Formats: sequence, structure tokens, C-alpha cells
Amino acid sequence: MFRDDFVWGVAASAYQTEGRDVNDGAGVSIWDTFVSKGKIADGSNADVACDMIHRYKEDFAIMKTMGVKAYRFSISWSRLIPDGIGEVNEAAVSFYRDMLITMRENGIKPFITLFHWEYPQALEDKGGWVNPESPKWFERYAQVVGDNFADLCDDFITFNEPQCTINLGYVRGYHAPGKELPLKDTLFAAHNLLKAHGLAVKVLRQKAPNARIGYAPTCGVAYPASDAPKDIEAAKRRYFGFDEDLANWGWNVSWFLDPVILGRYPQEGIDLFKDDLFEITKEDMELINQPIDFIGQNIYNGYPIKAGDKGEIVYEKRDRGYNQTAMGWPITPSCLYWGPKFLYERYHKDILITENGMACCDYPAPDGAIHDGERIAFLDKYISNLQKAADEGASIMGYFHWSYCDNFEWTDGYTKRFGLVYVDYPSLKRTIKDSGFWFKEVMETNGKNLSINNSCKEPLFLEPHFTHNIWGGTKLRDVFGYNIEGDDIGECWGIAAHPNGKSVVKSGTFRGVSLDDLYRDHSELFGTKHDKFPLLTKIIDAKSDLSIQVHPDDEYAGANENGSLGKTECWYVLDCDEDASLVVGHNAATRQELADMMDQGRWSDLIREVKISKGDFIQIDPGTVHAIKGGVVVLETQQNSDITYRLYDYDRIWNGSKRELHVDKCKDVITVPAKDLSDAIIHDTDKEQGVRLLNSCKYYEVSRVNVTSKLDIEVSDKYLLFSVIEGTGLLGSHPLKKGDHFILPVGFGTARFAGDMKLIMSCEALVKES
Repeated sequence: MFRDDFVWGVAASAYQTEGRDVNDGAGVSIWDTFVSKGKIADGSNADVACDMIHRYKEDFAIMKTMGVKAYRFSISWSRLIPDGIGEVNEAAVSFYRDMLITMRENGIKPFITLFHWEYPQALEDKGGWVNPESPKWFERYAQVVGDNFADLCDDFITFNEPQCTINLGYVRGYHAPGKELPLKDTLFAAHNLLKAHGLAVKVLRQKAPNARIGYAPTCGVAYPASDAPKDIEAAKRRYFGFDEDLANWGWNVSWFLDPVILGRYPQEGIDLFKDDLFEITKEDMELINQPIDFIGQNIYNGYPIKAGDKGEIVYEKRDRGYNQTAMGWPITPSCLYWGPKFLYERYHKDILITENGMACCDYPAPDGAIHDGERIAFLDKYISNLQKAADEGASIMGYFHWSYCDNFEWTDGYTKRFGLVYVDYPSLKRTIKDSGFWFKEVMETNGKNLSINNSCKEPLFLEPHFTHNIWGGTKLRDVFGYNIEGDDIGECWGIAAHPNGKSVVKSGTFRGVSLDDLYRDHSELFGTKHDKFPLLTKIIDAKSDLSIQVHPDDEYAGANENGSLGKTECWYVLDCDEDASLVVGHNAATRQELADMMDQGRWSDLIREVKISKGDFIQIDPGTVHAIKGGVVVLETQQNSDITYRLYDYDRIWNGSKRELHVDKCKDVITVPAKDLSDAIIHDTDKEQGVRLLNSCKYYEVSRVNVTSKLDIEVSDKYLLFSVIEGTGLLGSHPLKKGDHFILPVGFGTARFAGDMKLIMSCEALVKES
């Protein structure tokens, strides 16, 4: 969970929420002008917006109900000082003071943002941020804010997303004031904005000496395509580097942060912009480099980066059909891990997430509620990643959700909804969405309900590992549908975490993670913990006979196989030819007779064959002579070990020579006399729905599951392994088919199966035999 003093809040801006009143005395902002030119997607304007100018008391009461602890909002410069530098609008002072008082009465801590794009049109007419006087204009504005509100607010943010102000407003012209200026002018505008930040910090230090002051830039996060150190380093270089087109240069992290925190522009940028840079004085940099208390950061998404063969930065393609928000932005939860982590490593300042959230296509359900489960899933993954960064040492100060309520979304008008509170714009009625109630619990518990702090609630579907064997066939492809080439496919390691073969999570939160890494790094999924994942599940297709073999127990393997585990296993016969058989046990009465038969090659006298049929279950304890014969397909559950001793291999040639035999070790470990067959084989012919326990030993429990309609299985104190061996069906909303392998983690709850299928279920034995 997050630290005890963590700041939880919601955010909004003045222009997007306040609206206007005929008596409000506000001046015209650049957005009023921009809107009047028909630049908004739905032809709307912000004259009413959310009408917070009249409804703020209602909104703060709603926030209190939602458990909101802090509210980040902006003062409208053009409302407070209509022409930007002249007389102060006393109506605005009264309005904002009463807002602050009402917040505090509702237990909400205010965070004032001085500038969230509400630039006075009167100052834009003088050149805006390109005017060298613009820093002084902002200094005067900061003085007015400090004079009137410092007694009611302890936290200030100077600028919101300066990259958007410059790049969208002055470089691309997509946002107000809608200009497309030469590179030299936009670089100068950015420099003036940074100087304005420095002047504002100095003023606020004078007016509110005990206040915390920060700054809130943005940018997409370059995150590594893998956890390989070279990819991490490449992503970090890209995040702080300069790979933007000069016509889109403003989307840059270090140009807007290095001067503020480090007191210098990054050299890479200076080299890139050298033909368009103006004189940058020592005095300028000292002004910009005012001490601040935290770095605010608005983070919504990122882009994957990997290192090329020579260490160069490579932009990795996104997955086909990647998830997107209603804005068309990619959903990339790891950006809220890598972004804060990279920022803290570079700047060593508290990180405050000043904006994060998503636009959804929210719509009232028949019960009138807003069931926005996709937003809950989004926030859970993002905030969990933020906690991961904090857990690993990044100093994360707080998190503000964008936004408190649906509002005027700039050039998208009212077509995009980011809020935890739904606004019905015709009536302006507020409705708390499901995500608002969920976020209330997040704030109340300091994140205890996040998935990172709880057992995973999603099935872990696995991509198998395959082996090619001299005795293998084609049924794993032809019958089970696995996409694997060759006519010698012997084994499908469906649930495996062994160095010789690892299954990988197919989808979901842990997509692409191998089972051994998952077991090592996420013990919360499994409950118990060993040096390695204890079980291994295989499907074996024996086109011809496997070698006659035996497995050692743990004690013998530990002493003779570099500390390896021994091997206890069991087979469930999935299919077999008519009159098929298996080798299970031997006929030697004494150890001397066993040695004589082996030395004399009397294999037909030694081995014991048993006729089998589909559905038979056979337990193979260590020391049991055994072999799967040709024409048999089994599902094998075993200890996570690959130790096998061969007695005999029919003198077959593999890769140009006979395979190694282990005669002396076999003589050591074979149990004499052999176990009685009646203790080793179960005939499972039951067709009724339900679960049948087939075997419970010191290493595992194995059951057969028949599903003919609907069947619930509780998953509480132990994780369960499943392999679908016949038919099709559902696990909740997940389609299942023959050949699927998956794990249900500890605490999964009720697993609801439906359809017509058969599965093998296994689990680690929690109570060991004495």
C-alpha cells in the first residue's frame, strides 16, 4: 500500500468546469476566442460547462461523500484579472475564496494550479508567451493569487502541461491560441514560460512561506519493451532524449524539466536547436531553477522502446488490436511505473501524479447508474503500477484522478467523458459512477483494494512448450490443435517451469511472463513458496514405445544429480489403440534376480505390461519400472523434475547414436519387489458431472472434472492447475477448448465452469506425508 501521508485526490480545471455568469466580471480568455472560431468537435462552447460557478457547494458535498481528500483545480487568470495585468476582479476573489473555504469545510485539501491554459486574450493580443514581458505579467498574476488565497491554501502548482501550451498552442495550432509559429519563436515562448514559473515560485515563497510548491509537466512515457537491462536503458534515453520531429518538438520531458530541477537545458537539446536558440543567460537559468517541493506529472500512456543490435533506440510496434480509451489513446499501465521511476532516478524529487485517468463511452444503465467497469480496470492496473514504483524506492507523494466529473474536453467539447461523476449536460445532474465508489475505497484504504495488494483474480492461461522425440507423433497438432510442426512431436509441457521447458502466460496482466518468473516474483498468486514451482503437467503422444525407465526419489536424486528433485508422476490415459498396454512394474522377486535379468537382457521376462483403456489412471512412484507404449496418449502430472534413468531403449538410433542408458543407477533405485498393480491403477469410466479425486500423495493431488452443464469449484487456500482434455465450455466468460492449460491462483474464489468437457485438475499437496 502507499505511505501514510499519501495525497489522494481528484482534479479539474477552471475553463472546463466553471462556466460563466452575466455578473461574474471575468475577462475573455484565449479559449473563449478559439471556441468562437468553430474549432470544437461538437460545435459547443464552455459558457455553461459544468456550471460549477453556481454548483461548487453541491460538488464539494459530493466529493465529501466520495471520500475525496484533496482537490486540484485551477484559478482562471482571465477571471481573476480580466485584462491579465490590470485591475483585480473582486467578484472572482470572492468566488475562489468561498470555494476554498467550502473545500476545507468538507475536509478537502485544496491544490491550486495557477495556469491551466486560461490565458487572457488581452495578453495574447500583445504576443502572448512570445512577448519578453510575459514572465512579468505572470509574476503579477502570481502576486494576486498569493495575496488573496495563500491564507486558505498550502499547496500550489505553477503550470499545467507546459508542453501542451507550447506545442499545441504555438507549434501545431491545435489548441488556443491556434498559432503555428517558427521554431525560434516557440523556443523563446517556452523559455519565457519557464522564467514565469521561476518568478511565480519566488512570489509564492514570499506570500506563503510554508506552502509546498510544484510544477506539472506531461509527456508520454517511453517504457522498455522487456525487462532486459539494454531495453530499460534505451527507454530511459528516449524518455529524456530528443527524437521528436522539429515540427513537433514540444513533446519533450527534459527540455521542460532539466532547467527547473537541474538549472540547465540538456545539451542534446541545445545541440539540436542551436540554429534557432537565443541568448540564454546565467541569470535566466538561476531564475528558472527555483527550489520546488515536488514534480507534478500528468501521465496517461506510453510507447514501447527496445535496444537495437548496436544499442540504438528502436520503437517497438504495439500489439495488434491493442486496447485504447475513448480518446484513442493506448492503454499502457506500465507507464505509471516506468515514468515515475525514471523521473525520480533523474531528479530525486517527490513525484506527484497530477493527472491520470481515461475517457470512456459512459452511458446510464436501465437502473440509472453508470457501470464503468472498464475505468475501474484501467485505474486498478495503472495505480498498481504506481505503487510498484513506490515499493521499489521512488518517492511518490500522491495521485490525482483526472477528472472529478465529466467536463468540457477542450477541442473534443462534450464528446469525451473522463469523470468519476457523470454529468447529464442538459439538466447538469451529477451521478457518481461505479468507478467513483471504487476510488473511494482506494482512498479510504490507501490502496489496499488494488490488485497489487491482493491475489490475482484472473485465470492464468499458458502457452505450452513442446519437445520433439524419437517416439513422438502428430496427435498434439492433429487432435489437440497445437500449432507445432513436425511428425515427431512427443510432449506438450502445458504447465511447466523447468529450465528444459517453460510455459508462458498467454494474456492478461502477466502476458509474456514465464511460469518460473511468475512463481519467483509473485508469490501472492500461489500462497506456498518453494525454491521452484513444484509441479509439471504434460501431454505425451507416444507414436512408438518410450524407453523402459525408472525415476529416483528425492533423496537419491539430491545425492547423485546435483541436488535435483526426484520424480513422482501419474498418468491419465487420454486415448489409446485397441489392446494398448503400458509397462508398470517388473517381475523380479529379488534384487539379485533384477540384476541378472538386466545384465542378461531378459527384458520380456523382466517387465510387467498391463492392458489399458481410455480413462485409466496410473500412479508411478519413484522406483517403479515403467514405459508408455506406442499408440497411447496420456496427460502426466509430476514433480517439477526431468530426471529419468533408462533401463532399455530397444537399441534405437537417435542423432546418429544410441541413447545413453543408466543401468547402474537403475539397479540402485528400482523398488523390489514391484508394487501390486491393484494399488497403482484406477479405471475412471464415470460420465456424471462432478469432481473425482484420483490420487493424493506427498507431492500432489490429482482429480478428474466432468462438466456437463454448470459446475462451481471454490479456489481459496491453494492454487489449482487445469488441463482441458475433452470438449469445450466456459470458465466464467473465458471460452475453453481441448488442449487449454491454465492456473487459478490462490483466493480466486468461485470458478464457474459450464459446457460439455472433461478436465484434469491438480494442486500441490499442502499437507505432507510423514
